[in-house]
Amino acid sequence: MNYYKEYEKKLISSEKAIQVIKNGDCIIHGTTLAEPLALLQAIADRARADDLKNIKMHCFNPQAHAKNTYYALDLVDCIETYTWFISGVDRSMARVGLTQFIPSYLYQIPKFIEEMMDIDVTITTVSPMDKAGFFSFGTANDVISTAARNTKKLIVEVNKNMPRVFGDSLLHISEVDAVVENHIPLLQLAPPPLKPEDEKIGKFIIEIIPDGAALQLGIGGIPNAVTNYLGNHKDLGIHSELLGPGMIELIKKGVINGRRKTLHPRKHIFTVAYGIDSTFEFMNDNPSMESYPSSYVLDPCVIAKNDRMVAINSIIEVDLTGQCNSEYMAGIQYSGTGGQLDFVRGAYAAKDGLSIMAFYSTAKDGSISRVVPRLGEGAVVTTPRMDVHYLATEYGIVNLKQKSIRERALAIISIAHPKFREKLLREAEDMNLM
Repeated sequence: MNYYKEYEKKLISSEKAIQVIKNGDCIIHGTTLAEPLALLQAIADRARADDLKNIKMHCFNPQAHAKNTYYALDLVDCIETYTWFISGVDRSMARVGLTQFIPSYLYQIPKFIEEMMDIDVTITTVSPMDKAGFFSFGTANDVISTAARNTKKLIVEVNKNMPRVFGDSLLHISEVDAVVENHIPLLQLAPPPLKPEDEKIGKFIIEIIPDGAALQLGIGGIPNAVTNYLGNHKDLGIHSELLGPGMIELIKKGVINGRRKTLHPRKHIFTVAYGIDSTFEFMNDNPSMESYPSSYVLDPCVIAKNDRMVAINSIIEVDLTGQCNSEYMAGIQYSGTGGQLDFVRGAYAAKDGLSIMAFYSTAKDGSISRVVPRLGEGAVVTTPRMDVHYLATEYGIVNLKQKSIRERALAIISIAHPKFREKLLREAEDMNLM
């Protein structure tokens, strides 16, 4: 069958494609680099022309295309925004109630979509169609693949720069209602520059990572900085929420090859990818790259099937009992839970697995300790104290498992900045931890 004829029949302009959207519709769009700019712009333009009202737009970790289209302040009366993970794009809007945060574990969001949501339209960026009629979700599988298969209308924005990815990432032309083309460069999301503390933290962490480990690196500078210090390891693998440039470089060097993985051996498993052009070029049509929905990749039971699973995530603060806050700062919801707790639990349940929470010991140029007696007012517990395994700062790394309240308080204080340790010890005594 010639699928290109079907493609041509469904190929229309973005303005025409979004005419299926009606007032009051619920929409989900692609994540991060899969945000469909042409379609989002057409929706914003139509709303601005007073032709769309009461639209409910759902996303995860909105990026520049969302910011430059429907997140405009003049559209807040006609487009309600909902997010499962707050970014710099909507942080200030969430503070004043102009966007609604939905607390969630990333692996459960597909279940929300399947069982609790009535989705009218799903839009996302995909890679070009192959001769068999298949597109690929490319850099974003996460929740969008589930939305695409549980929606009334599906519109895809084809971009030749979106890498073709394998795994459960294929979408057939027969499943699509309309096709739009927009061949723009993908957003470049490079890891942040290294800080002086990163080398110290990285060296502490790599000492407990065994050869043959399956890695998960969470969001933030510290987890990604760890890749710079893994060059002497052997036969590492990937089972991760995020796939980034540091991992790609280790694959190119042969450090990551997946040979010793017990689940999907020799395959690099992820649900969201980010990076720069060289990242996407390496990913494209590479049979070792496989993406799956977050309901699979981040399911703790699936994660636990990886022997020697190592999960590395960052946190904002930890209290003296071991409770970790990774999403709440200065009185506002700063980000979200994402997949942190999913991997903390899955990694520890794995044979010879471990999880590491990494953080700088201070904030605001050393004036504030990130080790605190109690979490700040209003702060949430992202990872409960019973789940925390290793904690790491530039002053050391400690294991909290099987430690008493007193032992863990002392361990946590030992990796705080030295100038805050005496005060923390007094606080621990006042809290009857000593």
